[in-house]
Amino acid sequence: MAAGTIRAGIGGWTFEPWRGVFYPEGLRQADELAYAASKLTAIEINGTYYSSFKPDSWAKWRAATPDGFRFAVKASRFCTNRKVLADGAESVGKFLNQGLSELGDRLGPILWQFAPTKKFDAADFEGFLKLLPRTQDGLPLSHVLEVRHPSFADPAFIALARKHEAVVCLADHFTYPMIADVTGPLVYARLQTGSDDAPTAYPAEKLDLWAGRFRTYAAGGRPDDLPAADPATPASKVPRDVYAFVIHEGKVRAPAAAMALIERVAG
Repeated sequence: MAAGTIRAGIGGWTFEPWRGVFYPEGLRQADELAYAASKLTAIEINGTYYSSFKPDSWAKWRAATPDGFRFAVKASRFCTNRKVLADGAESVGKFLNQGLSELGDRLGPILWQFAPTKKFDAADFEGFLKLLPRTQDGLPLSHVLEVRHPSFADPAFIALARKHEAVVCLADHFTYPMIADVTGPLVYARLQTGSDDAPTAYPAEKLDLWAGRFRTYAAGGRPDDLPAADPATPASKVPRDVYAFVIHEGKVRAPAAAMALIERVAG
């Protein structure tokens, strides 16, 4: 059985410090997405966390990218930054209906990011997960949960995510919990401990390590060296696509790190 596809990228594509470092001098800002998509295999759209966009914007982004490229989309903060998550049905609907389907086959996972102060409450989170549709305008949707409070390192949370086929984000972060359990149809990692002091944000040996972990996930396994909230439940042997985004503070070297990962997992 063939392994899943491993894609690597960055958060957003409009960032002034990338001009002359990642983007060539003189490249028009209007051409930056097309250039980024020619070097990377995925981009996490993070502007959608703060505001919505017109359908023609989504269509324009699709047109700027090649076949096989994927966008992950960060959901609106109005969906996730609330005391009772199940009360967010209207916000979830507004977010999903703003024009995401214009991305067509470029639409990848939806990232639902929760505040670091949001604690695990099983009833609260199940109410939220019931709001998330499996399709949008005929396109399949995959939902990723980026939880950032240590209370989520709980087998009950893993069981709930598996029940609803939601993906728990694998966070490489200085303070947020790392949860490496496989809970859904793909694996989604956010690498956030890199540094602009290194040309590729992470040293070569660390990139080699992550590339190996991603190949393990893509083949249907789970890396033994990463912590699982529910270690008693083995990973499925079903191959999965993997999304890896380099989003460290400063982020000048994030594109170089993503390209280095792409090179390592090629073939």
